Amino acid sequence: MSDEIWKRDEVQSPCIQICVVHPEARICTGCYRSIDEITRWSKMSNDERAELLEALPDRAKELTKRRGGRSARLKRS
Repeated sequence: MSDEIWKRDEVQSPCIQICVVHPEARICTGCYRSIDEITRWSKMSNDERAELLEALPDRAKELTKRRGGRSARLKRS
């Protein structure tokens, strides 16, 4: 019996099991991929996956835009 663990030779999914699609940005708040990207992941080449992974950190900023907090709520009232 071998102690080696079999591993795939491919770029692994960025999924972190928090699958909630942001209503405005239309991307998953867990991994920052679009629904289309999540659906196509298994059919993407390693190059496509690596390119997508490089773009994901910039998408996080789209979900953390401040809306103005209490001050903005008071102005809307």
